[in-house]
Amino acid sequence: MRKLIKDRDDRPLTIHSSLAGPLSEASFLQRSLIFAELSMIAYFSPPEAAHAAAQVGFSETQFFDRNGAQAYRFCNQHDCVVTCRGTELNDWNDIDANVRVGTVLAEIAGRVHRGFKREVDDLWPELETVLMDNDLPLWLCGHSLGGAMATICAGRCFLSHIPSNPEALVTFGSPRVGDRAYVNYVNIDHYRWVHNNDIVTRLPPTWMGYRHNGREIYLDSLSRIRKLSGVARRIDRWRGFFMSLRAGKLDYLSDHTIQGYLEAIASEFAADQREIRQGESATQGIEISLPAPKAPGAYPHSTSKAG
Repeated sequence: MRKLIKDRDDRPLTIHSSLAGPLSEASFLQRSLIFAELSMIAYFSPPEAAHAAAQVGFSETQFFDRNGAQAYRFCNQHDCVVTCRGTELNDWNDIDANVRVGTVLAEIAGRVHRGFKREVDDLWPELETVLMDNDLPLWLCGHSLGGAMATICAGRCFLSHIPSNPEALVTFGSPRVGDRAYVNYVNIDHYRWVHNNDIVTRLPPTWMGYRHNGREIYLDSLSRIRKLSGVARRIDRWRGFFMSLRAGKLDYLSDHTIQGYLEAIASEFAADQREIRQGESATQGIEISLPAPKAPGAYPHSTSKAG
C-alpha cells in the first residue's frame, strides 16, 4: 500500500508499508522495508514522525533527544522498535560525532568509535529506563550515524537489566563502529544494507582498526540485491560511478540517502511478490531466519564475519 505524506520541507514522500501483524511474521524484505521507512521517519519532527509511523502501523511514538543525540521508540500491540536518527548536516553535534574517529574502550570488549559512543552515552540512560518496562519483541534500526548508534545500543541491551534482548538489528548505510574484538563480541542477527558506492559504509577506514559486523545485504548499481565480491564488486562500483556521472550526480553521496535505500528495497519487495509464484525470490540465497532469542549472558562470541 502506497500512501503519500509530506516531510518537514513539504516534499511528498511515499509510505509503502501497512503492518497489520507481528514483525516476526513478515518476510525479510517486508521487515527491511518497514525498518527503512522508520529510519526515514526518524529524521522527522515528533508530530510528523507520529503521523507517519501510524501510517506504517505503529500507534505509539516516543522521542528521545539529549545534547543533539536523537532516537525514537515506535510501538504497537505486537512489537517495539528503537530507531536512531542519522546525521543531519545542519546539526553540529552530529558532525562532531562523525569526525571523532578515535576509539575508546567499550563496555563489553575491544574498542569503539569515540563519537558514536558519546551519542549513545547521552541517550542510553533514558532509553534503558523506558525499555525496562518493555515486554514486546524488541528490534533496532537506523541509517548512517543512526545505524552506528543502533549497533552500540544493541550490544548494550545484552549488558542491561532490560527484560528483552533484540530480535534483530537492521542498518542502512552504517559506518564501521569498532575494532574486531568489539564487533565479534555480541552474537546478534544484524542485517547491514549497503547501496553500491555509499562512501559512509567504507568509513572509518580499516587501516585504523575498524571492522564491520553483521550480514551484508548489497544493492548493486541498478539497486538490485546481489551477492558480489572481489572483482565483480569493483566492476559494479565503477559502473555505478559512471552511471551517476552521466546523471550529473556523485554516487558516493547519492547512494547514501535513506530515500535511495528505501526505494530500492521497495522495488525489490514488489519484484519479490511478483516472482514468488514462480518459486523465485529476490532474497534467494540470503539466510533470513531469526533464531529464538537467547537468555542474557549467552552471547560470549559472534559467528559473524568482520570485514
